[in-house]
Amino acid sequence: MLPDPRSAELPADKMPAEEVACRERLKTLGVEFEEHKAEHDAEIGCSIPYPIIMKTLGKSIGIGAGAELNCRMAEAAARFAAEVIQPAAKAEFGADLKSIAQASAFVCRPRNGGGKLSEHAFGNALDIASFTLSDGRTIQVGPVPPEKDANFLNTIRKAACGPFKTVLGPGSDPDHALHFHFDLEPRRNGGTFCQ
Repeated sequence: MLPDPRSAELPADKMPAEEVACRERLKTLGVEFEEHKAEHDAEIGCSIPYPIIMKTLGKSIGIGAGAELNCRMAEAAARFAAEVIQPAAKAEFGADLKSIAQASAFVCRPRNGGGKLSEHAFGNALDIASFTLSDGRTIQVGPVPPEKDANFLNTIRKAACGPFKTVLGPGSDPDHALHFHFDLEPRRNGGTFCQ
């Protein structure tokens, strides 16, 4: 198996202009984050040259501790939280999205059941286990949620297919029974894989 070409992308002395611009966009979105040192494991092939640790997903939207992502994925997650999850929470429950509980961000590992590296190995994926609202309600991602929760979760899942290139969750396979997996894996012809 050939190593993923992204594993060779080690940081130069100076951060590329696109990385700087991405961080400016995050600040505009109200995302709080901190820079993190590059992660690289040539043997496995994992690489995240300019990682950030997200503290919030935007103005008053928290995210569980240790969400280490590449900037592009962080921006996609923040935009999705503001443009899709927040309005869906208001529409379905009449409450604001307070935070999401992330189950996994950067992890240097292959896909479950396969030799190919997971998008988590590039900080290019985010797993979401639950959503907490301003009224204290928590909506868990799971196989048989209550009806109102199911409507909200279905709205999120359907809307994720497009902004994210891979969307998995309960029913797609046993590994994704208790969380949503969103990633930006480049696909042929710009397509998406949603289950």
